[in-house]
Amino acid sequence: MGLMTLLLAFTFVLTACGGGATPTTGGTTSSAAPSAAPSTAASTAPSAAPSTVASAAPSTAASAAPSTAAGGSATRTTAPATTTSAAGGTSSTATRAVATATRTGSATAVGTAGSANATPNTSINITGPFSGEANTLNGAGATFPQVLYSKWFDEYSKVTNVKVNYQGTGSGAGKNAIRDQTVDFAGSDSPMSDAELAAAQAKCGDTIQHIPTTLGAIVVSYNLPNVSQKLKMDGDVIAGIFLEQIKKWNDPKIAALNPGVNLPNEDIITVHRSDSSGTTDNFTSYLTAVSQAWANGPKSGSTVQWPGGIGASGNPGVANEIKNNPYAIGYVELAFAKQNNLSYADVKNSAGQFVTANAASVTAAGQSAAERAPADLRFKLVNAPGAQSYPITAITWILVCPKQTDQAKAVALTRMLWWATHSGQQFAEGLDYSPLPPAIVVRAEAFINNITVNGQKAFPGR
Repeated sequence: MGLMTLLLAFTFVLTACGGGATPTTGGTTSSAAPSAAPSTAASTAPSAAPSTVASAAPSTAASAAPSTAAGGSATRTTAPATTTSAAGGTSSTATRAVATATRTGSATAVGTAGSANATPNTSINITGPFSGEANTLNGAGATFPQVLYSKWFDEYSKVTNVKVNYQGTGSGAGKNAIRDQTVDFAGSDSPMSDAELAAAQAKCGDTIQHIPTTLGAIVVSYNLPNVSQKLKMDGDVIAGIFLEQIKKWNDPKIAALNPGVNLPNEDIITVHRSDSSGTTDNFTSYLTAVSQAWANGPKSGSTVQWPGGIGASGNPGVANEIKNNPYAIGYVELAFAKQNNLSYADVKNSAGQFVTANAASVTAAGQSAAERAPADLRFKLVNAPGAQSYPITAITWILVCPKQTDQAKAVALTRMLWWATHSGQQFAEGLDYSPLPPAIVVRAEAFINNITVNGQKAFPGR
């Protein structure tokens, strides 16, 4: 009897301490909890949610690989996410994160544009004429890509019989035109701000999409008679010249970077854009990134308060002023410098290397940024990391309303955009631009497929 009592007591104690059979009701044990109810565990994030930027606004990037917001570690969430561009654009905090990543030239991510191994869809071949599409499209805006766009639209009319009229009026004018719906599309190499997107939404019906088209170099071009050697410049010298602090061509700071070059004792004449310009926005963003004096002074923007110099409209206008004024210096897209036989400087990049602007160095800059671009692709490509990267590189976009109302125009527009981001890329390098990285093309495909007309997908897929 005593032995039986002792055994019963032992069994009771063992059960109370968690031994014995696993219960079939009443919840799960603590060891099972992580797999049953994950929250922000890194192990669940790749399949559960895309990466987030510093503002914690999630993006729907094609790649699920994590990215780090400026100055912090990767943040993940298992909650479903929505694309920032579809929800009204990147928040102001996210925009600051982009600027921070650009200023530092680091690989700090601010969103993910897609995997580096992403492969564009090459199965769709745009031909024509196509039944039901408009035979004319009208666009206006950036002069930066105008050389390439002229070639594109000439070739496109041969392929499809669709005439695309594009006027190089400057990025600022292009933004205003798409906001006011006076064009079918606009060109800009300066991304629209949150405020600009909000102002355009009433007539557009939704947040304007930025569809990237090409990459290009902004060069520091000059007219120095009797100087045949290619000059070298760094951010400090370029900022000093446009701040009107370096006034003579034989200034010691210029001479130190160019030993052996017989620099003239002549006044420097600076030339800048007088209109609202994406080229200016990118150029001054570079100066803000590399020069504290510039960051504390004119800062960056599509228009800035220039300390002096000659103003001219568009890349053609600036190139013309440089060409016609001995001892002048200005900033233009590479194609315009080459078309006008203008000299341009090699520029010191974030890795400390002097780099010549060409297709290879622009491509290197673009590839370095493809993985850290935000989901809506509103970003600036200046001071990019990498020994081969040209530091004053810009991306340019075609701006479109994702909710179209004219069936024929919508079909023609989406077909043109698909051709431009695919077949059209073959013409870039020959005209001193650079093709889009594959990861960016994949994002552009998604944007084009998101364009609707009267609630239906606009792109016919051929």
